[in-house]
Amino acid sequence: MATLKEFEEALREQGMNMALALLQRLRERDRATRTIKPARRLTGQKMTPDLARAILDLHASTGMTQQEIAFKVGVNQGRVNEVIKRGKWLSDDPSAPEAVARDKAKARMRGEPKQHRPAPKPPVRKERSVAARRRQSPQGQLVFGDL
Repeated sequence: MATLKEFEEALREQGMNMALALLQRLRERDRATRTIKPARRLTGQKMTPDLARAILDLHASTGMTQQEIAFKVGVNQGRVNEVIKRGKWLSDDPSAPEAVARDKAKARMRGEPKQHRPAPKPPVRKERSVAARRRQSPQGQLVFGDL
């Protein structure tokens, strides 16, 4: 399948100026009627379960793209994708991973010190002798030092 750019180059090689002019007019018409401007960034709205349900409703009932939904509800496209594909933000559970991450980010922005949790202790490994390892190895398996 050819890209639009390859198609345009093929038209140019064949000298089809009328087709190129028509293609240019179609591009201008699409730019004029485009509802979303490229590379437009929004400051995000706080994700809530109600907003996530609204995103799912828009996705199910309209033919809007994720980008269009994002601009309509005031969040970024990545959040819309998380709601649609992974079901994030659909519950009010404050211990959900996305809620915990949001709360940590807010605490960092306020300049609050980190809450330190004790680090889990690594499991203690007991050293076994070579003879004990040989006895535990399955039959037919050679252990370094057997020869």
